[in-house]
Amino acid sequence: MGFAFIKHDTNIDFIGWRHWSYGISIVLLLAGLASALWGNGLKMGIDFAGGVIVQVQFDKPVNDEALKKSLDIPALPGITTQRFGEGGRDYLLRFSSAENADASALRTNVVDALASAFPDNAAEIQRLEVVGPKVGDDLTNKALSALYYAVLLIAVYISGRFEQRWMAGAIMAAALWGGMYVLGFTGLSMGWLVMTALAIAMVVCFFLKLNFALGAVVGLLHDVLITAGLLSIMNVEIDLNVMAALLTLVGYSLNDTIIVYDRLRENLRAAPQLDLAALINRSVNQTLSRTILTSGTTFVATLSLFLLGGGVIHDFALTMLIGVFIGTASSIYVSSAILLALGNTEFYVRAQEKEKYERPGEHGVV
Repeated sequence: MGFAFIKHDTNIDFIGWRHWSYGISIVLLLAGLASALWGNGLKMGIDFAGGVIVQVQFDKPVNDEALKKSLDIPALPGITTQRFGEGGRDYLLRFSSAENADASALRTNVVDALASAFPDNAAEIQRLEVVGPKVGDDLTNKALSALYYAVLLIAVYISGRFEQRWMAGAIMAAALWGGMYVLGFTGLSMGWLVMTALAIAMVVCFFLKLNFALGAVVGLLHDVLITAGLLSIMNVEIDLNVMAALLTLVGYSLNDTIIVYDRLRENLRAAPQLDLAALINRSVNQTLSRTILTSGTTFVATLSLFLLGGGVIHDFALTMLIGVFIGTASSIYVSSAILLALGNTEFYVRAQEKEKYERPGEHGVV
């Protein structure tokens, strides 16, 4: 008899525990929202807010606090330091800067400050990049747009894949794209545009009874918002690495949700007369082994990056660690449970039914 990580006859009442999950999710969402609005806020990195990145290499290792203190001067505002590599000699320096900052003047200021603080430890500037606020705004808008269109296309795919309603999904996508284009003329920021469009998308899914799509979209937003809120609480800087991790999280979370939905689709087709809560529980339990093994291996790999990958990839790995845990939980307790709240799967079952083939003469008629 082979080893089974999760027994085949496992029957955990996940749906019965869903209210506890809702409570935990609400607490995390409110805590993240409070931190973003009244606490640390979303600490946008230079990639999005604009500023200067300087890569410096010293002849000998230096102390982190001493380095930061030496560069805390009016000419270099908002300084942050990040050590990377081995030996403690390589650093990334980040500080804010004006739109038309002179790269030569910035280089001179950094060199003079380091030479004054560490006269016996020569420092070489290996890279200096200036990102203006306008460039940062453009990157922010593109990142938010990428997140929105990823969620929208996912809603279309889920509508067609699990509810056989490709046309309804396509019409919804076209209408929302046009609506977002029109709203762009109102002068609203990209953040407000995306939030408005996502809210409209969920309302449209509700009225069109695209239950599977709505469950997937709510689950994805749940994962991204909680992860971003926790990053705000931990005062993690949102840079391109973190944004890449958030987009990766969207795809990863969807993968778990699709596995559960696919098994639920099979169970709905096999036994549509059974209670929906029982069918969802059965589907989650049947895919539990795969969910835990997939999430576990991803978590271990990401943990290795977090512990051993160095400072440059630290925030990416941290975001993925949080996201893998939250995404796994949401595919069980959020995306699936929303189907139970919406309830109506009759349209889907009818769409999956196939006409019974009758043999010639079976009922006395040739």
